Amino acid sequence: MSKRLVNISSQLCSTKITDAEDISEVRERIVAHVSRRSASGTSVHSPEGLRKSTGIQKRPYAQRNFINGDPLAGAAHLNAAAIPFSSQESIILSELLYCLIGIRGTYIVPEFQGDTVIGFKVSDQIHETLRDIIKEILPLALHYSQIQKFVQQTDEMESGPVLQALSGAVSELLHDYYLSVVQLESDLQKENLTLHKVLFFTRPTMASMEVIADALKTISRANIRGGEVLTLLDDRIANLTGDAAARKTFIELTQKAAVPYMEALQTWIYKGVVSDPHCEFLIEDTEVYPKGLQDDYTLNYWEVRYVVSRERIPRFLENLSDIILRTGKYLNVIRQCGKNITPPRSEPLVYSHSNQNHIVLINDAYNFASRTLLDVLMKENDLMGHLQSLKRYFLLQQGDFILQFMDACEQELSKKIHAVQPVKLENLLGLTLRLSSARNDPYKEDLTMTLLTVDLFTQMSRLTNNDYSEFEDSQENHDLTGLESFAFQYSVKWPVSLILNPLIICKYQMLFRQLFYCKHVERQLCKMWKSNNNAKKFAPETAELYRSVFILRQRMMNAIQNISYYMMVEVIEPNWHVLHQNMSTVENVDDVLRVHQNFLDVCLKNCMLINSDLLKSITKLMKICTHFCDFIQKAQRYSIDAELTSMLKSCGWNDLSDSEYDMSASQPNQAESAMDPSETFSETVKRFDLEFTGVLIGLLKHINDVANDNAADNLINLLHRINFNNFYSDQLNFLCTKDPTGTSPK
Repeated sequence: MSKRLVNISSQLCSTKITDAEDISEVRERIVAHVSRRSASGTSVHSPEGLRKSTGIQKRPYAQRNFINGDPLAGAAHLNAAAIPFSSQESIILSELLYCLIGIRGTYIVPEFQGDTVIGFKVSDQIHETLRDIIKEILPLALHYSQIQKFVQQTDEMESGPVLQALSGAVSELLHDYYLSVVQLESDLQKENLTLHKVLFFTRPTMASMEVIADALKTISRANIRGGEVLTLLDDRIANLTGDAAARKTFIELTQKAAVPYMEALQTWIYKGVVSDPHCEFLIEDTEVYPKGLQDDYTLNYWEVRYVVSRERIPRFLENLSDIILRTGKYLNVIRQCGKNITPPRSEPLVYSHSNQNHIVLINDAYNFASRTLLDVLMKENDLMGHLQSLKRYFLLQQGDFILQFMDACEQELSKKIHAVQPVKLENLLGLTLRLSSARNDPYKEDLTMTLLTVDLFTQMSRLTNNDYSEFEDSQENHDLTGLESFAFQYSVKWPVSLILNPLIICKYQMLFRQLFYCKHVERQLCKMWKSNNNAKKFAPETAELYRSVFILRQRMMNAIQNISYYMMVEVIEPNWHVLHQNMSTVENVDDVLRVHQNFLDVCLKNCMLINSDLLKSITKLMKICTHFCDFIQKAQRYSIDAELTSMLKSCGWNDLSDSEYDMSASQPNQAESAMDPSETFSETVKRFDLEFTGVLIGLLKHINDVANDNAADNLINLLHRINFNNFYSDQLNFLCTKDPTGTSPK
C-alpha cells in the first residue's frame, strides 16, 4: 500500500455547509458521487484506486513512516461534518489503514517532536463515537512508527552486525504486519469492515508491537550494541511470562539478532580466531605483540593478549565467559605451534532461551582445546623435563655441577661486577656442563648465565611491587661483586615459554641467588676450617688467640648450614614433590600455570625472600660471615706470633676497603671497616662475634614473629634448629638487644 492522491470534486472541498443549499441536496450529490466511484470499480480513498493514481516510484520518501512537514498536513480536505455517519466511517477506515503503515491522512494527523511521532490528532469533524474507537487503534500506528524509525536508523549508521540482524528480523516482522493490514484492506473493499472489527483484529498485534517498540526505543536511547543488545532482549523475554504471543515474538527476534554474535563465538571456540571488526564480541584481541614472532612472546601474552570485555558479554553467556576465553586462548596457542585444529564436534551455535544446548557445545570445545594443548606441552614439548632442568641448576640439585662450577669460577666471581668477563664465565659454564654429570641433561644447552645489575633485595622489591616491565635495570650497581650479581638464565621456545616466561625465570633466579650465595659462604667457612689446621704450628700464645676464632667459625657454620638445609630440604624438596603430584592431575594449561606459580610463591615465602626484614637479616648475616672469612684468611697469610697485632698493622692491614660491609638496616651498602686501626686481633674477633650474634638474634626474632602469625609456616623449624639449646635466647637476655636488626650494644 502506498500514499495516493484522489481528485476530489470542488463541491465537497468546502469547509462549511452553505445556508443557501439544502441538506437533502448535499446528501443526494454525495450519494451520486459515491455511486459513480463504485460503478467505475474504485472506492473513495481505496488503496487500490490510489495505487492506480500514483505509482510507488513517485513517492518522495523511501521508508513508510510519517515525515514532519508533509505538505498534505495543511491541504484542503473534505468537510467531514457534512458527511453522514456511515459514510464518515467508510472514509476514516481507509485513512486509518494508511495511518497504520506510516502514511498520513487528512483527518488523522501525526504530531511530532523533532522528527519523532509522539501521537496523533483526529479531526473534530469526525463523529465523537468514531473518534473514541480510532484513538484506541492509533497506538498501533505509533508503535509502528517507532519500529520503523529504528529500522531507518540501523540502515543509516554503522550499527554493527547484531543491530543489523535485529533490524532484518524486525523488517520481516513488519512484512507480516503489512499482510495483516492488506487483509483489512481486502475486507474494506468488500465493504465488510468496520472500526470495531479493526479494533478487534489489531488488539493482539498491538500488545506485541508495544513491547517490541519499547525495547527498540530503549536500545536507541541507550545507544547500545552487540552483547548489550542481546542482554536487553534476553531480559525482556524473561519479563514477558504472562504474554505468550509477545514472548514468542521476542524469542524469534533474539534468535535472529544473535546469529552474527554466535557465529563470532563459534569461530573463537572452534578456531581460536577473533572475528570482530565492529568491536562487539566479548573477547578482545589487544595484539600486544606482532604476529609471527613466536620467540618474542613474553609474560604478558597469556594475561594481556586476549581479555574479556565485560560490557560486551550477553547475560546468557556471562557464566561461561571464563571458559570461552580459555578455549580460544588454548586453540590460539595450538595454532601458533603450526598444528591443524579439527574439533571432534563443531555444531553451529544457536541462541535459545529455553534450550541450553550452546552450553554443552562450549564445554565440549573447551575440553578438546585444553586436552590438546596440555598434550602439546606435556608430551610433545616435555614440560616436566624442562622443570627438572630448572631444579637441577637454579635450585642446586645437581651437586657435582655446582661444586665444579664454583671451583672454576670462584676467582672470576670474586671481582667487582664491572671487572667480570662474561665471555669467560660462559666458557667455564659450558666446560663444567660437559665435564659434570649434567652432560646427560637434554636441555643443558638452554642454560646460560647473566650478570644482574641490581642486588637481590631490589629485585625482590620490584617483584612484590608488580614492576615487571624490566627485571634488569639499566642503572648499574658497581658495588656488587660477581657472586652477588651472578644468575643463571634459561631460554625455551614456544609454547614452553608460555609457562616459563620471564617472570617465572626471575623467581627462579631469586631463589638461585639466595641459595648460591649461601653455598658460597658455607664453602668459605669450610675453607677456613681447613686453614685453621695451621694454628697447630703456632706458639701456644698465638694459638690461644685463635680459640675464639674457631668457636665463632663453628657457630657461623652451624647457622649457615641450617639455613641452607632448611631451604633445600625442608622447603624446596617437599614442595617439589607436591608440584610433581599436582602436575600429574592437571586438566588444562591454567591449572599448570596455577600449580607452578603456587610452588614458586611458597618457596619464595618460606626461603625468606618475600619478607623484607628477613631478607635483610639473612643478607647481613652472610656478609658478616664472608668478611670474617676474609679477615682470617688475610691474617693467616702472615707468620702470626706473639706480636700478631703489630705485624698486621705494619703490613697495611688498616686499608680494608675490600672488606667493607653494612650493619645498618636502612642502608645495606654503606661500608664499615672490618677492623679498626686501634683494635687488636682478639678485639676484632670479639666485635665480629657481637655483630654476628646480634644479627642472628634479630633474625630469630623475626622468624619467631612470622611463625606466630602463621602457625603452619615451616620457619619455626629453622628457629628450633639454630637455637636448639636456647643459647641465643640466653644471649638475648644477656645482651638486652632492643633493635632486632641492629648490632648489640658494646
